[in-house]
Amino acid sequence: MNLPEINTSLFKRLRFILVETSRAGNIGAVARAMKTMGFSELVLVSPRFDGALQDAEAVAFASGAGDILAGARVVATMAEALEGINFAAAVSARLREFSPPVLTPREVAAQLVAHEELHAALIFGNERFGLPNQIVEQCNVLINIPANPDYSSLNLSQAAQVLAYECRMAALELAATAPVTTQVAADSAGNAGNAGVDIGFHGVAANVEQIDGMYAHLEQSLIDIGFLDAGNPRKLMPRLKRMFARAQLEQEEVNILRGIARQMVARRKAGD
Repeated sequence: MNLPEINTSLFKRLRFILVETSRAGNIGAVARAMKTMGFSELVLVSPRFDGALQDAEAVAFASGAGDILAGARVVATMAEALEGINFAAAVSARLREFSPPVLTPREVAAQLVAHEELHAALIFGNERFGLPNQIVEQCNVLINIPANPDYSSLNLSQAAQVLAYECRMAALELAATAPVTTQVAADSAGNAGNAGVDIGFHGVAANVEQIDGMYAHLEQSLIDIGFLDAGNPRKLMPRLKRMFARAQLEQEEVNILRGIARQMVARRKAGD
């Protein structure tokens, strides 16, 4: 039986990010999980040992996915890891009070294949400590794998495999339901290319750097007009971040919010 052609756009615009990984074997195993599902972009943020991508254990656990390790990047900060990304998804078993919207892997995968303008990152934390709240709050969504509540502990590479599988299946399903007249082009792995879908967005999605800049601008403006007490901020900014994360802001919307922030401060100064 012939499998349906696969929409390849997701395979070229989805990045896997590992934050402060402790075990070389897990890095190799994640590379293997990615390759089996057709993904290739891997970024490590400050791994907790030197030579992570060349480590013998990483190479052994990659088991034939050495090309993923060879093409991976090691960076020092999340800002570097998220360059070019406009949709960031934190992966965590632990729910937070002020997290962005919580979705299952399947829901996120469906969203990513449906919106071709999204250049997305799946962010995985340290094996022992997970992801810091600061990183989670900066993301558009929090992915929670609906595992057995009595034992929900997944190895890092197992979690990556679940996400990679769901994203691949979503791409397969999209290709299977795409119009017959859709033009398909083979990618380097022999899979199929872009299928036409209604992306649903009316503007360009704001990237993580633009949204972070807007948050910083808004926070300072709220301090300047006396709405936010810098010495006792309480939970105002986490609540605002959670609210805006649900909106999936576009670039023009970010510019509007920053314009409002500028006017608030200007009017306040004019009235002083």
